[in-house]
Amino acid sequence: MRVTITEIKEMKQKKENIPMLTAYDYVTAKMIEEAGVPLILVGDSLGMVMLGYESTIPVTMEEMIHHTKAVVRGARRALIIGDMPFMTYHIDISDALHNAARFIQEGGAQAVKLEGGEVVADTVRRLVGCGIPVMGHIGLTPQSIHQLGGFKVRGKGLEEARKLLNDARILEEAGAFAIVLECTPAPLSKLITQKLAIPTIGIGAGPDCDGQVQVISDLLGLYSDFVPKHAKQYARLAGEIKTAVSSYISEVKSRSFPTAEQSYTMDESLIDVIASEAKQSKCK
Repeated sequence: MRVTITEIKEMKQKKENIPMLTAYDYVTAKMIEEAGVPLILVGDSLGMVMLGYESTIPVTMEEMIHHTKAVVRGARRALIIGDMPFMTYHIDISDALHNAARFIQEGGAQAVKLEGGEVVADTVRRLVGCGIPVMGHIGLTPQSIHQLGGFKVRGKGLEEARKLLNDARILEEAGAFAIVLECTPAPLSKLITQKLAIPTIGIGAGPDCDGQVQVISDLLGLYSDFVPKHAKQYARLAGEIKTAVSSYISEVKSRSFPTAEQSYTMDESLIDVIASEAKQSKCK
């Protein structure tokens, strides 16, 4: 049985911290689930770390569905959340329902994530009413970086802090089962967490959220173009991968790879037969 949104909400009540990671492919999803991660986000961050875009904005539904299918095949127990791309839930509620349903029906996800607070509350309420679990996302919302003026901490000032708390309450009332708080000051994140009955999942939001989420590429040290302040590299695999590839190149050039250990054998007497036949064929 997969982890359910009920179990996730109960983790808050039990004061059990919730670890969440992104994944974008079968192998990664399989590994992080085997390590015990209960929540996997197929984030639109794949646009930057997998597809090389400058932001998450160019990511399409087709790309998200493609990667979500792979993650679902790799993780059989974790709750999989599909990140709805830019402008796939803003035009009208009908459009949002269609795209969210694609994540569930085609992608195999069990929930979707939407960026925004009060502005998307009616959409959240409608999705939940149709049986689609929704995770909210407030604070720094990467799909709005042009409006926000870049990747900046949100909620430092009084008015913005008030708005974020209000947004969180409205999302909870609309039926969201959890809310991501991204790049919000730790004291504000703590207050929001205390005021909500549903879990908060922090990313750059301090230690007092009910859970934490990180981009797997940041955690493993795979994406070296930019390392956010909130990211901790538990490994530095980019360097190890480059070293491994350099060793491979060197061994291929020196003919020290492959060896007999990586080769297959056969009855070599058959080679003589084949060579003889080939020689006779050439003579004709």
